[in-house]
Amino acid sequence: MYLVIGATAHFGRQTVEALHAEGHGVRALTRTPEKAALPEGVEVVQADLTVPRTLPAALDGVTAAFLVLQYGMDATALVEAAAEAGVRRIVFLSSGAVVDGADEQPDVIAAYHAGVERLIAESGMEHTFLRLLFPAINSLTFGMQLQGGDVVRAPYTRASFSAIHERDVADVAVRALVDEGHAGEVYDLTGPEALTQADQVAILAETLGRPLVAEDLDPEATRKQMARFMDGAFLDALFAMMAKAVDRPAEVNDVVRRIAGHPGRTYRQWTLDHAPDFS
Repeated sequence: MYLVIGATAHFGRQTVEALHAEGHGVRALTRTPEKAALPEGVEVVQADLTVPRTLPAALDGVTAAFLVLQYGMDATALVEAAAEAGVRRIVFLSSGAVVDGADEQPDVIAAYHAGVERLIAESGMEHTFLRLLFPAINSLTFGMQLQGGDVVRAPYTRASFSAIHERDVADVAVRALVDEGHAGEVYDLTGPEALTQADQVAILAETLGRPLVAEDLDPEATRKQMARFMDGAFLDALFAMMAKAVDRPAEVNDVVRRIAGHPGRTYRQWTLDHAPDFS
């Protein structure tokens, strides 16, 4: 039995669906089973990582687990319960911000994910870390703006990222969960091309058949506005990462092809798959 933790979030849901499509037994952990809307045949269980007593039943009979965490969530109880339940393997969706061997991680995003990685590594279970930097689903934030016109405003529109389709993340996760040979590995996940945010808007415009335009927002003013409802240290790390990516082509690798066995899906394909989200 494969357990997906964070099963109703983007990457968890896609991984549940991919495992189920291959015919594997899948258990989906969620705090709200009534809202899961997962494929028929998937076992949906109610559990809460902040309530340790709910975890043993969810972990019973599980051989491998895919862990998708909300930033900042304490994974200690889960990892301890998984080890005690005899889970053999954990695949963790981590962050590309993590710096291996660093005495001190560069920011709070890297520090949080490095801490979870360390916790899992010290548990004794087999583990694989999938480090994700820029998912294509970040572009969904454009949708609200496009309801009122054809201008997408964002800080650092010249920042370059190799945006990865969530289905490619899921495909790599499935192979790391199901196949042998991935224990102890760290995979940096990228899309197949480096694109600026302005490039992404141009591709989205072609898909939607709309004359979309990307305009730069002042980063500092935007950060201050967002800090009213988001963690300031997290925003500082995020904005520093974007600033560093301006006029600097993003790294592209072949991890998806090597592990999942197919080329990574392009950003254009992502826009085609998500066109209804922008209508």
